[in-house]
Amino acid sequence: MAQAAASRIDSAHESRYQFERGFPVGNTVQQAYDDADLNRAIQAYRFFYPTVSGAAIVKGNHEIGVVPNKVFGILDCAPEQLVFTANSDTPYGPLLLDLSIGPLVVELPPGPLIVCSMDINQRWVADMGLPGPDAGKGGKHLLLPPDYEGDEPAGYYVHRASSNQQIVGARSLPVGGDVKAAKDRLATIKVYPLKPNADWTEPQWLDVTGKKQDTTPLQWEDNFAFWEVLHKTVDTEPAFAGYHAYYGELAALGIEKGKPFKPDARMKAILEEAARVGNAQMRVQSFGDRRPDRLVWKDRQWQWAALRFEDGDFNTKSHLDSEAREKWFYQAVGASPAMFRRDASAGSLYWLGLRDNQGEYLDGGKSYKLSVPLPVPGKLFWSVTVYDSDTRSQIQTQQKKAALRSLFELKDLQGSSVELHFGPRAPSGEEGHRIETIPGKGWFVYFRIYGPEAATFDGSWKPGDFEEAR
Repeated sequence: MAQAAASRIDSAHESRYQFERGFPVGNTVQQAYDDADLNRAIQAYRFFYPTVSGAAIVKGNHEIGVVPNKVFGILDCAPEQLVFTANSDTPYGPLLLDLSIGPLVVELPPGPLIVCSMDINQRWVADMGLPGPDAGKGGKHLLLPPDYEGDEPAGYYVHRASSNQQIVGARSLPVGGDVKAAKDRLATIKVYPLKPNADWTEPQWLDVTGKKQDTTPLQWEDNFAFWEVLHKTVDTEPAFAGYHAYYGELAALGIEKGKPFKPDARMKAILEEAARVGNAQMRVQSFGDRRPDRLVWKDRQWQWAALRFEDGDFNTKSHLDSEAREKWFYQAVGASPAMFRRDASAGSLYWLGLRDNQGEYLDGGKSYKLSVPLPVPGKLFWSVTVYDSDTRSQIQTQQKKAALRSLFELKDLQGSSVELHFGPRAPSGEEGHRIETIPGKGWFVYFRIYGPEAATFDGSWKPGDFEEAR
C-alpha cells in the first residue's frame, strides 16, 4: 500500500516535482520551496493588505500636518485628496491617536456626528455618535490600549483597542447643506487622557481643506516596499492575538516582530513577484467579482460594495469571509457594523456601479446616462460619486468635482425621476447634472443613501443601470 501511495505521488507531480522512493531529487527541493514561498507570500499579501493600507492612511495624514494626540484635521474632501472611495458628502475630521500613553477619552457633543475608530490593521474598534451607543446624544467614549490591565471605569462607553495607533474618522453631517456649521462641529470633539497628564496639551484643529494628500498605498502596493512597510508596522505595534497564525506565515517569509527584515536575493524576488500577483488578483476580485451574492438585484448591474453585513469584521457564523474582506479593502478604507447593515436601521448603504446595462465596464471616453426615480427613499440624503479605477479615489478632472449630491447639485430636484450624466462632454443644458470622465481611463461609482428606508432593501425602489448615450 505504501508503494502504491508513493507511486501516485510520483505520478501526480512528475511534470513539476520529481521523487524517487518518495524522496525529492534533482531541482525538486528548490522548485517546491520557491512555489511554496510564493504561494505563502501571495496569501500573506492579500491578508495584510488592510494593514499596509492603514499605514498609508497614517503616513498621508502626517504629511498634511495631522499629529497623533496633538493636531487633528478638518477636511472638506475633494478630488485633490487620494483616499480610497472617500466622498465629499460630509466634511471629515481625521484624528490620529496614540494609546501608548494610556487610555484616551473621546468626548462627543450631541449632534449629527458619525465617528468610527479602527486599529492600524483597519479592524473596527468603535462606533461613536449617530451609529454608536450614544446614538448622537453625546457621550464619553473610552479607548483602552491593547495591554491595558486595569478596571474599566464607570461612566464611559468603553472600547478595547487592538493596536496603539488608532485611526479615527469623524464625519459631520451638513444639515441643510451648511458645510461651515458641519466643519465647526468637528472642532467640538474633545480628546484627553483618562488620567490627567502634565505633559498633555489640548489638541489643535487644523483645516486642511484644499491640501493635496495621498493616504493610499499606491506607491507600495505592487513592489517590494509593501513588505518593508508591513515589517515596520508589525514590529512597532503589539501583536494582535487574532492574527497569531497569520504572523506565523509572515515569519516563514522573514517578517517577524523584534527581528530585522533582511531577505536574500531569492526571497526578495519572490516577495516582489507576490506583490505584483497579489495586487492583480485583488484587482480582479474587486472589479471582476464572480460571486452570485454580489448583485443587489437580478435585473440590474449594481453590486453590493460590501459583501458581508453581519459585523464590521467580515465574519459569518462559521468563518472569516476573506473574499469579502479583500474586495472591500482593495477599494475602500474602514469598516463597521453600522456601514454594512442591510435593513432600515442602517446608517447608510453603498452600491457599487462599474458596468453599463449591457454588462460592459464603464469607459471614460463614452457618455452615459443614469435614471434615478424620485424621491430617493432616504431619511437624510444621497449621492453618486465617481472614482478612478486605477487610484480607487475620486476622479480628477478639470471639472474639479466627482459627485452629484442631493444636498448640493441635486437639491432642487422635482418630478418622478432625474437623469444624471457621465462622460467627457456635457449634454446641452445638463452641466449641473453631469460628472466629467477621462477618455482612455476606467471609472466606477458608489451610490450612497444615508438613512436608507425599507424600499432600498426590499426592491420596491431601485435606480436604473448606466446606459450609453449615443
